[in-house]
Amino acid sequence: MRAHRGLLAALLGLLLAVSGCTSFSDTLGSRAPSSATPSGAASSAAPVKPVQWNDCTQQIKPLVAGQPGSDRNVSYQCGRLEVPISYSDPGGASLPLFLVKVVLAGQTNRIGSLVINPGGPGASGADAAIGLGLTMPEDVLRRFDLVGFDPRGVGLSTPVECIPDQTKAELEAAEPRPVTGAQLDAAFALTRKVADGCAKKYGDALGAFSTVATARDMDRLRQAVGDQKLTYLGYSYGTTLGSTYAELFPGHIRALVLDGVVDPDSTPKADAESTAASLEKGFDAFAANCTGLAAGCPVGSDPRKAVDDLVTTADKSPIPSSKQGETRKATAGIVLTGVLAALYDTSSWPRLAQALATAQKGDSQGLFSLADDYSGRLQNGTYSNLMDANIAINCADTKQTTGESEVRGLAADWNKKYPLFGAGAAVGLYGCTPWKAPRTPLPKRSAVDAPAPILVVGNTGDPVTPYQGAQNMARDLGDDVLLTWQGQGHTSYPKTACVSSAVNAYLIDLTPPQSGQSCPASG
Repeated sequence: MRAHRGLLAALLGLLLAVSGCTSFSDTLGSRAPSSATPSGAASSAAPVKPVQWNDCTQQIKPLVAGQPGSDRNVSYQCGRLEVPISYSDPGGASLPLFLVKVVLAGQTNRIGSLVINPGGPGASGADAAIGLGLTMPEDVLRRFDLVGFDPRGVGLSTPVECIPDQTKAELEAAEPRPVTGAQLDAAFALTRKVADGCAKKYGDALGAFSTVATARDMDRLRQAVGDQKLTYLGYSYGTTLGSTYAELFPGHIRALVLDGVVDPDSTPKADAESTAASLEKGFDAFAANCTGLAAGCPVGSDPRKAVDDLVTTADKSPIPSSKQGETRKATAGIVLTGVLAALYDTSSWPRLAQALATAQKGDSQGLFSLADDYSGRLQNGTYSNLMDANIAINCADTKQTTGESEVRGLAADWNKKYPLFGAGAAVGLYGCTPWKAPRTPLPKRSAVDAPAPILVVGNTGDPVTPYQGAQNMARDLGDDVLLTWQGQGHTSYPKTACVSSAVNAYLIDLTPPQSGQSCPASG
């Protein structure tokens, strides 16, 4: 699950010198860890030193120029935090995490730092903090520094890089609805190719990217920024990270907002199916919005049929792009990845409608733009490490696997139930089956010892993390506070005044909304 994309490509170029970024393989080679295998057991690590911040406003300001909110008087500071590669060997090799702090001029009665995680797993927290610095209610910015960190293995934090760009291009363009024997064989082979390549490059060190380890990193970050207790805002996968932190460090919580919740109780199979179902509903919401436009829907009166027709066309004859220098042609995989990317936020619906209409005329430029944003493809044709980090973290977090035979059956069944996204969701269950690395399963989330209430935010129209997950999370955390938004798109804050007011009051004054409060779609 991905969120808050857009700045990382530029950050990778302009902030490389500031961060001193090295890859995880470079770190392993230069530091020769005695053990890179993580452990869920608590161990004492070296004392945490305060972050040494360096002003990087001049590097970041040009990246956000012209965007809404870019006229805010904010400054940016960049820093690093050393964390143990393995918490079972806290005195052994370490790796640096990349941090960005956003500070609004004229802060008064500062409370501390608000730590951000945008999801993925694999999305950049530094990118998210910069983006939220433009959109976060100023009432919050006047009281908190925003601190985004790229989790271990992500972005500029010693990135894991084990999937070649060519293979990423294959993944992006792959058959999105594999149901035939040949299509499924190809999908399984590509998954094994990824797993084998990563295992060959990193071996057991891949196990270092678990969420449990990142939660321990986050507690060191809390100490390094000088906060006695953590104030945290996590989106999507960030709710998994935040709830894991709450389970490991319940007494260290000041305030936690978990928005767009990944269901903590669902099995991988049930989660994949519910997400496929929600994505179908999300597409139907887009289609209804499009056909309800006064000017008419650019793709015609039946957007679902239009997408089906484009998938069929692209499967037989990939669609060229009019973008200067673009040599790729859009496969069926690019078409559906572009559709999927746009369902994350209703603000992308007009862009999707236009991209589909343009593709109907034989130009795939708009679909490539959407698909590339989702897949982490940069303007220069290379890819970020979003895919690498996503699979490394997901597979480090679970011991559950799904065999080929079961996937074949589910692909056939779900393709009928969820015709756009079902077969792809089924094949996704195979992703960690051939993965060769130690696993550190997520803990059961209860956090019953947490002294402060935790705010869970759920969106009834979320196409990526179904609302049931928010209900389950609130219950599992000891009947913590559930705020519901009757909206569309992935995540909720700060999209409406009702949601923003409730979350702001909780973050600033520790006053949670009444449990069960519901906010309308707008207003």
